[in-house]
Amino acid sequence: MASLMDQKSNGKWWVLFSIGVGTFMSALDISIINTILPVVTKAFRASVNQTEWISLIYLLFVSGLLPIFGRLGDIKGHKSIYLFGFSLFILGSLFCAFSPSVFSLILARSLQAFGAAMLSANSPAILTKNFPSSQRGQALGLQATMTYLGLTIGPSLGGWLTELWGWRSVFTINIPVGILAFLLSSYFIPKETVNSDNVIFDYWGGGLFLSGLTSLLLGLSMASEWGWFSSYTIGLILLALILLIFFIQWEKRTPEPMLDLHLFSIPTISHSISAAVINYVCVYSNLFLMPFYLLQGRALSPGQAGLIISIQPFVMAITAPISGTLSDKIGTRFPVFFGMVILAAGTLLLSLINNTTSLFLILFYLALFGLGIGIFITPNSSAIMGSAPAHQIGIAAGLLATARNVGMVLGIGISGAVFTTVLSQQNSSILGIFSAVHAAYLAAFFISLLGILVTGFSKDSGELIKEK
Repeated sequence: MASLMDQKSNGKWWVLFSIGVGTFMSALDISIINTILPVVTKAFRASVNQTEWISLIYLLFVSGLLPIFGRLGDIKGHKSIYLFGFSLFILGSLFCAFSPSVFSLILARSLQAFGAAMLSANSPAILTKNFPSSQRGQALGLQATMTYLGLTIGPSLGGWLTELWGWRSVFTINIPVGILAFLLSSYFIPKETVNSDNVIFDYWGGGLFLSGLTSLLLGLSMASEWGWFSSYTIGLILLALILLIFFIQWEKRTPEPMLDLHLFSIPTISHSISAAVINYVCVYSNLFLMPFYLLQGRALSPGQAGLIISIQPFVMAITAPISGTLSDKIGTRFPVFFGMVILAAGTLLLSLINNTTSLFLILFYLALFGLGIGIFITPNSSAIMGSAPAHQIGIAAGLLATARNVGMVLGIGISGAVFTTVLSQQNSSILGIFSAVHAAYLAAFFISLLGILVTGFSKDSGELIKEK
């Protein structure tokens, strides 16, 4: 009996290692792609408007498909959907590496996005199933560390690979890493028993959600280029609202909904998802603004700017597993609230930077900002996964990942709108960059205050609630 317990205990860490390799690969692919877009534009003699779709199509499909594949994981088994996602991702990477045109590269990125959505929607569910509630935060924290490592290494690795072997090698590297992660996951993730013979997937609901969310994200993503009040932007946002209203009405009536709306009646889930969106709005506002400040405002080289910016994910990678482990012992509420408070403080300090701020202070502000994110992310994710019913942890994981992508688009959209508006009023001068950065960070700070309010009313994760 004791050896069986030891085997099971060791097995869960191999599950975490397998998931971690896949998580690292996915994060690496997200962060590495932006470094090669100028090179791809030149190689194919394409326009920037064409090559930006290499990133945009990936974001749109991943965001819209996450809850769909999370629900499919609940029905068909998380391991099977996860492994199929690896197959698609590896195949998509192969097609990307040998794409003869921008159009074919965009199509290959779409296939990659399908695979990435399957991976992201099911990995937290697999960890939640294989780790006890007393170690869930620790497991999710270590997974978050792999994400931040991938995001940190991606830009420099992408530049190095492109210099040595060309931009296609950026996609080629996914193939051996993906195969390794597939083999590890296939062997170490336990086979599931799924009783879903009578469950029918809600295809209409999935289609309405995918169409509605991608329309919304496309409108928000392109608003800075088209104009916030252009007919294209307003038309897409109105279409999205109509489709999502239809989606909600359909989900209320269908007997087997893709998204059980009763999940949002669980306060921990509704508060935690709202807080996650707000958190990621601030995260991606900073990722958008800091390069403008460092490169255009302070005239640093891309290498110098990259080193300074990397302090944030580095601190996050260290903090996330510690915060997750702590939340397993004291509950999720305090770390989530405390993390959001530190994030708000970091955002406020970043709003004060100008042309004379020392680089040491900027590093400190970014480290504080990253500390807040690292403390917040893992307990908040643990609260969501712990509060979801056992048969719906896949859809909960999908919603969590969707919150990240929606927050990303909103963060870039809001900060971009404030930044460009203020900059245009300053005639795009160098000093105007500092005014624009200040205004955009200040907008993010006020949003973070809303996050403090939301987390202040949050509760601990499901197990703690049930125990009380």
